[in-house]
Amino acid sequence: MGSAPIVATSFASDDDFVIGVSPAMVTLVGVISEIAATNIPILLVGEIGTGKELFARRIHELSRRGGPVTRIRCASTSAERLLADLGLDGNGDATKVRAGTVLLDEIGELDVASQQRFVSVLPDSDMVPGRSCLSARMISTTSRNLDDEVRAGHFRSELYYRINGVCLRIPPLRERKEDIQPLAERLLTKHARQLGKPRRTLSARTMEMFLAYPWPGNVRELENMVRKIVALSDESLATAELVQSSSRLRASACTDAGYSLKVASRAASREAERELILKALARTRWNRKRAAQELQISYKSLLYKLKQIGLEDAETN
Repeated sequence: MGSAPIVATSFASDDDFVIGVSPAMVTLVGVISEIAATNIPILLVGEIGTGKELFARRIHELSRRGGPVTRIRCASTSAERLLADLGLDGNGDATKVRAGTVLLDEIGELDVASQQRFVSVLPDSDMVPGRSCLSARMISTTSRNLDDEVRAGHFRSELYYRINGVCLRIPPLRERKEDIQPLAERLLTKHARQLGKPRRTLSARTMEMFLAYPWPGNVRELENMVRKIVALSDESLATAELVQSSSRLRASACTDAGYSLKVASRAASREAERELILKALARTRWNRKRAAQELQISYKSLLYKLKQIGLEDAETN
């Protein structure tokens, strides 16, 4: 498999990064570069594990603003604590000037009281500072659909429009398959260094599995898997859980699709067979002749079944 060019964006920490060669990521990085130096509030929307906080910190770095990134965990804060973190007293007056960037992590989790208090201290425009002296850049993140939350009355519309100067969507990993290989390669280097292990090269079989898997946990899940491969020094053992997760996701998709009992039965049978084959191959370290013996089928039958599940070019030991 040919190696794709790697575009790495480093943050303040050497271990924090975003890699993207897909059109969606290239466009996103370009937009961030354009708006980083402005004061306009930014809303980063993306599923859990897509790296919203890393993008927020990258924006802060590119803005060259003085001061730190102040992260506020909206799910666990209160109205009083929120004001204190913003450098305000109970009346909304400044106790200190909050410079830098305020990162409102998962702002959709703010309770109603905190939303009301927060919107009361925000200036009407970034051109007209209010008495709160909120000079910090505001970046908010959410994994929720705030448009739906506003319509349902769970999120205040006036707050939504204040934080949503520019809304950037971070695509999930399953929508940018081109980024999986460069991400995995960068993660291998990172965790080999951190764990003091040799830098591995992923097999074609593992990369095929990575590309076929939907990664519901996004980059965070991919990183956990790569870390496990490095730590165990055994791809087959490390990816066994990935095989099981893939089977569960496929079975769930069949159920959700409302297939007939006959179709669902065939799908479940295929998944069970696929899982048994992959487990046998993992136990035999992808020695197909030994795996065929374990499965009590002919070698020719195993090759045919491997072709059916898209692994006819799997490596052998």
